[in-house]
Amino acid sequence: MIGLIRALIYLFTIFFTLLFTVGCQDTHALVNVYDKSILKTPITCMKLQIFPQNVMIEQTMKSLYRFDEICPLRLAISYKNGITCNSTFNVQTKSINGFPSSYLNMELRQGLSLKYSYYVDLDENVSEDDLKAGFERIKKDLLIERDR
Repeated sequence: MIGLIRALIYLFTIFFTLLFTVGCQDTHALVNVYDKSILKTPITCMKLQIFPQNVMIEQTMKSLYRFDEICPLRLAISYKNGITCNSTFNVQTKSINGFPSSYLNMELRQGLSLKYSYYVDLDENVSEDDLKAGFERIKKDLLIERDR
């Protein structure tokens, strides 16, 4: 009987350890495909747009892909660092699993039409690794033909 109790305690310990280490990581991106045809359309060029302007983001993205200023498809990157939330409505969220301090959003647009988006909340400022991971995901999902 004691052995069974120890085994159950051991299993519960493993379960809750996995739950808190995997379940509380907020690094999973949210990907939306707004135009399903974009998944089967070869993408031969993209124009880069970053808001607000950021030299590190521009240099990192240009090291990953050869952007074309006259391309009708636009990779629009927006981000925000240093997000704080002072609302008392989010006390539980902030105390249990934290509150993101930044985000990264990458959208593929043609004109005003949104085709694809990649969004991730981050615990630190946007980094080169975050940009590379986002662009790798975009390349995995879409048929991007021309990169560096």
